[in-house]
Amino acid sequence: MNQSEVLQTMQERYDQVKARVEAAASRSRRDPNDVLILAVSKLQSPEKIRAAYHAGIRAFGESYVEEALPKLETLSDLENVSWEMVGHVQSRKAKRTANTFSRLHSLATLKLANLLNRHRDPALGALEVLIQVNVSGEDSKQGLPATNAQEWEDVFAFTHALKACPNLRLSGLMCMPPLFDDPEHNRPYFKMTRELRDFLNARDPELKLKELSMGTSYDFDIAVEEGATIVRLGSILLGDSIRG
Repeated sequence: MNQSEVLQTMQERYDQVKARVEAAASRSRRDPNDVLILAVSKLQSPEKIRAAYHAGIRAFGESYVEEALPKLETLSDLENVSWEMVGHVQSRKAKRTANTFSRLHSLATLKLANLLNRHRDPALGALEVLIQVNVSGEDSKQGLPATNAQEWEDVFAFTHALKACPNLRLSGLMCMPPLFDDPEHNRPYFKMTRELRDFLNARDPELKLKELSMGTSYDFDIAVEEGATIVRLGSILLGDSIRG
């Protein structure tokens, strides 16, 4: 496809996704404007990201710092873009992560939090962070365990510890539920994440946690119905993960 066809396809996909978000928000009596559509742009070319930008997308999620940096340089002319890290971050990459992205979705250790806090340039403002929680109990999943009352207390203790990191701003939670053939099976995990956020806010009203990053290309409708404020969408927006 030429660039004009790529843009047309991107616009059609984005419009379809927005319509589904609006429908899901309506079913749960929510304002669709409270849901951010984040395009997961890992393994996508700068050209395709630029087309997505011109279609109206303003938030992009990357998973690998080394891949993201040259893309951000190539696309530095784009205005009002939120570049977000949605993948796992190794300690040795904390400095580059801290000063490249506006939001991190996958915070799960105090070690990483302290490194990010130490390296974040204060001139950039506080780095927004979400705590990744493991609400399914799967060993293969990253995140703080959050399947029972004691683990919820541990998550609360983690939020308290983050108050010692002035260069970080905690704004919510992120979850990755199991992969089922029927996305309806993910509803309980989305609900649990929302209830955990509400529990944390009730325990400490000063937290004022708002964000729930949950829902991907195959289950985002259900995530929105259960309170998602950020949906992380890859193939349904940008197509297959190919370059060019």
